[in-house]
Amino acid sequence: MSTSTFDLKHRSRALTAGPARAAARAYLKGIGFDDDALARPLVAVANTWIETMPCNFHLRALAAKVKEGIRAAGGTPMELNTIAISDGITMGTPGMRASLVSREVIADSIELVCDAHMFDAVVTISGCDKTIPGTVMALCRLNVPSLMLYGGSIMPGHLRGEPVTIQEVFEAVGSYAAGRISEAELTELEDVASPGAGACGGQFTANTMAMAFEVLGISPAGMSMVPATNGHKVEVALEAGRLVMDVLARGQRPSDIITNKSLENAIAAIACSGGSTNGVLHLLAIAKEIGVELSIDDFDRISERTPLLCDLKPGGQYVAVDLYEAGGVPLVMKRLKDAGLLHEQAVTVTGDTVGKIAEEARETDGQRVVRPLEDPIKPTGGLAILRGNIAPEGCVVKLAGHERRLHIGPARVFEGEEDAMRAVTAREIKARDVVVIRNEGPAGGPGMREMLAVTAALVGEGLGEDVALITDGRFSGATHGFMAGHVAPEAARGGPIAAIRDGDEITIDVAARRLEVALSDEEILVRVADYAPPERPHAGVALSKYARLVSSASQGAVTF
Repeated sequence: MSTSTFDLKHRSRALTAGPARAAARAYLKGIGFDDDALARPLVAVANTWIETMPCNFHLRALAAKVKEGIRAAGGTPMELNTIAISDGITMGTPGMRASLVSREVIADSIELVCDAHMFDAVVTISGCDKTIPGTVMALCRLNVPSLMLYGGSIMPGHLRGEPVTIQEVFEAVGSYAAGRISEAELTELEDVASPGAGACGGQFTANTMAMAFEVLGISPAGMSMVPATNGHKVEVALEAGRLVMDVLARGQRPSDIITNKSLENAIAAIACSGGSTNGVLHLLAIAKEIGVELSIDDFDRISERTPLLCDLKPGGQYVAVDLYEAGGVPLVMKRLKDAGLLHEQAVTVTGDTVGKIAEEARETDGQRVVRPLEDPIKPTGGLAILRGNIAPEGCVVKLAGHERRLHIGPARVFEGEEDAMRAVTAREIKARDVVVIRNEGPAGGPGMREMLAVTAALVGEGLGEDVALITDGRFSGATHGFMAGHVAPEAARGGPIAAIRDGDEITIDVAARRLEVALSDEEILVRVADYAPPERPHAGVALSKYARLVSSASQGAVTF
């Protein structure tokens, strides 16, 4: 442990020291914490373990090893738990509305417990999509020495000798609906696609955010891409426990790490890896929590100068396990450094700068996952920000995995995901159509559901290259195709997406950064004034609270 004058019990002393705190000590002694344990720094291990999904299923075992590392380094760990919602399992159902909402609840609950119990340091353990930004948002609020440990990716499944992921299952649903595969073939794929614990294997939202936060510096270098069931993950967890005590000794806080420059590094990693569009929402939220200026337009600026280098699913060939074997996130950082796209002096929880980590990265001979700079997949990054008379506050387009940058076609308008899915599975969507799904924004959903079931079904039916889709909802990190999401303002708050009707001509033009409907401003105003969102069943208390409080997607869909 580093030597430092930083008070290791800078918060917990007020909870455990002195005669006035005898009652608090009595409670804690009754459950096994003796005088020696209470004299040490108290370290929260904020876990997101849950049995409802593979992503977080294994985190209890990791937490035990994190606590072991904390004890070995002189701290007293105390584990706490919070909620988690599986995007993949709830996808295509009303339950998916809870996913983005859970990000705020995760952050709120960790903040409340850690503040109330005056922990000196915090390790958060994340797995599925919203637990990753949710835990880091809490660390930003607490601003005590801390780090985030990612539970790791699932191994790929195998079918007839070929690797498969959950992405293939979602697309197979569309293939089955189109009569291209049998129910038996669908079940055969379903049985092997998710073979154990860990988050979805492609560069979907979980692995995108895990990479982003390692590059950001709040997660330890080299640890994120270690697969969930890899034997080395135990040592990773032990090291994370030891490391947080070093972070505490140095008195290093998230505000020392999360800066405008480190956020730009994280954006560049998302852009060069073809990562999830959800990264836009989550990094905007992190910037808001830590008090750093960041705009949706920064994502476009950085993506436009950053080459797409990682050949990862959903647009590419490989998965997170392959990236780990190729050299992991440090190799991605090295490519960004060599391209002059990395703010090298940004610091990390390890105590090293990202520049030093990039310099020391090891690249496996013959690896094909991360392309050399002279041979990018595309010269620019995997996302773009468009504006126009449909999205005056902006929207996000994913560019990885397809070549299209222009689509003009007639609108097919749906007032929610279920209506759109019925039309897709009934094979009512035709080539050139622009599928418009509204009332799925942060407030209108409420909860901003992901449209993976619809987009995957379109791909499965063979329409992936011939249609486009726009929505005020979100896309899964597993989505690929020509799609514009996060359209803001959303329909429920008077956004012009509410003005679109069947047959209106829609233009999605990436080169011009425009999303337009062929209507005059006057006609849009008249139609929006006449529009009434459809009646929906009561969303429940938690979702209704969220709908009242949540901001625009262009501001990260935060609730303050």
